[in-house]
Amino acid sequence: MTYCLGIRTHEGLVMASDSRTNAGYDQVNVCRKMYRFEQPNERIFVILASGSLSITQSVTTLLRGSFDAGEGLAQADSLYSAARIVGDCVRRVSDVDRAALEKDDYSFNVHLLLGGQVKGQPPDLYLIYPQGNFLRSTEDSPYLQLGECKYGRPILDRGVEFGSTSLAVAAKYALLSFDAAMRSNVTVGPPIELLLYRTDSLKVDSYRRFGAADKDLSLIHATWEQSLRRTVESLPEIAFTGSS
Repeated sequence: MTYCLGIRTHEGLVMASDSRTNAGYDQVNVCRKMYRFEQPNERIFVILASGSLSITQSVTTLLRGSFDAGEGLAQADSLYSAARIVGDCVRRVSDVDRAALEKDDYSFNVHLLLGGQVKGQPPDLYLIYPQGNFLRSTEDSPYLQLGECKYGRPILDRGVEFGSTSLAVAAKYALLSFDAAMRSNVTVGPPIELLLYRTDSLKVDSYRRFGAADKDLSLIHATWEQSLRRTVESLPEIAFTGSS
């Protein structure tokens, strides 16, 4: 399983992914799920991937080849156009591999988050499905998730707002969301990649990879747990009316 998260705020984008991939509990490996496509001062795209690793690698390899040749994402004039290009690439891989996979009872499983900006256009965030169609984030729903998302969702619903959450604070919410997912599900795990993109910078503004023993990640985890316990203990006492 996996967990990937994209958050869009008025200041830019936060993109985050874990690095755990497994084919059963006895085959746990580490694999990066974040892919960057950059043309300095012109465009930047960040793709997060979940699902079958073989399908993901096929899609990103095709995207990288065309991008490096000055085609595909290198010619997209907006994030909508970029999402169309990525969706078409997913369909190309599907045309080649889906029938063989489904013949042996394997599903064509790939989901992608695409975030970034093209010069002259606003930044945006899309979720792309195995069929190649996609969903755009909105100001009312400013984040999108992939994979094991249920544990990390509640804190995002309570805290992230498009118009008021800063990029720095959104990054903290992202790490807390991952902390909740890792606490409750062993199929989500470090290293965690965290990338911040500030609107109109057209470059990666901040990036960090958190390993399992990262001191800052451990401090955030411990501080959050202690603060949560103190807050619960300080809530108003529950008034009970009787024994039944």
